Amino acid sequence: MPILNSDTLEFISRNPEQTQRIGARLGATLTGGDVIALVGPLGAGKTAFAQGVGVGWGATTPLISPTFVLVRRHSRPQDKTYLYHVDLYRTPTAAEIDSVGLDEMLGASDAICLVEWADHAPDVFPDEVLWVTLRYLDEFRRSLTFTASGKRHHALLETLRKEIAGR
Repeated sequence: MPILNSDTLEFISRNPEQTQRIGARLGATLTGGDVIALVGPLGAGKTAFAQGVGVGWGATTPLISPTFVLVRRHSRPQDKTYLYHVDLYRTPTAAEIDSVGLDEMLGASDAICLVEWADHAPDVFPDEVLWVTLRYLDEFRRSLTFTASGKRHHALLETLRKEIAGR
């Protein structure tokens, strides 16, 4: 697990279940206002990672790809915070991205935004964001690179680093 610098962490996942477990570790630490931006090609593991985030956060419904509906809202019983799972794969224009209402969700105190294909609209994201870049290495292995921007997301990255590395 290379630590590239204080704002970046790279992890190699050996299978989809491990990718989900890493997502679950992150999901357990999320609070309202957090923004997770997922980047990577088809088959890199974005949805598997997102499913883990949902489990770790405590979503009452499983996260499935929102490719055709663009946004799925998930809740949990213990509070009024929502987890918005957004997919920008089919939203190539600024007008379509505006129609999703992403600007109202990003950074809202009662919302966690988990956005797949975030690289399709990098300019819409706030300064506070955790970028997760997933890369296909081979049939089983994926590289996950976490890059924090902003104080809150840097703290998220440090918590994740301790959870994974135990230090």
